[in-house]
Amino acid sequence: MADTLMSIQIIPKTPNGEDVIPYVDAAIAVIDASGLPYYVSPLETTIEGNMSELLPLIEKMNKEMMKRGVTSVISQVKFYHAEHASMDKLTHKYR
Repeated sequence: MADTLMSIQIIPKTPNGEDVIPYVDAAIAVIDASGLPYYVSPLETTIEGNMSELLPLIEKMNKEMMKRGVTSVISQVKFYHAEHASMDKLTHKYR
């Protein structure tokens, strides 16, 4: 069972000032490849898993950005850590 929710916003500085959306899409593809449950919202993506699974995703996303030629990337990250962390558990009353 998951013990952590991680929300992340990737803000890449693109090589030629182009739109960041294709880069953000590439970061979300890294999350998708992890097989972990996630939810994309307008300003950040939340992933459900264990801390040991989530921390390496930050590095993988940043490496993917650099591989794509960004000059820098900011990763804004938030964690919720509990014995049984669940996106559904925290948001069910709003759905």
